[in-house]
Formats: sequence, C-alpha cells, structure tokens
Amino acid sequence: MTTKGQPGRVIRIDDETWADYGALCEEKGIARAADIRMYVMREVTAWRKENGIEPPKRKVIVRRKKPSDSDS
Repeated sequence: MTTKGQPGRVIRIDDETWADYGALCEEKGIARAADIRMYVMREVTAWRKENGIEPPKRKVIVRRKKPSDSDS
C-alpha cells in the first residue's frame, strides 16, 4: 500500500543491504522511501540541467483554513 497518492514501485535489493540501509536511514532520521525519492530527484534535476530540459509545471494546490468560531 502506498501513501500520499504516490504510485508504488518495485525495486530489488538484497536483504543485507536493505537492512543496513534501514539502519542508515534511521540514524539520519528519515524513511528509506523519502531518502530514495530525494536521491532520485537530485539525480533527475542534475540530468535535466545538463541537458537543458525544463522541469514539468507542477500544480499548486492552495488550502485555506476553514473559519472557526474562535476566528471571529
């Protein structure tokens, strides 16, 4: 199951490396999935820059706080 609407991906990593990576990420205070996403984004951003590729436009979602009785 995935969270935050991100599609799941399957990767193959041996058990020992995966366990050590889990320990490393725990020391860093970050989830393995978040660490992998940050690494991939750094690599893709650098690749796009080297090749003059513009990043895709991202939708900006503005969420407004609903007024409550205490806001009056």
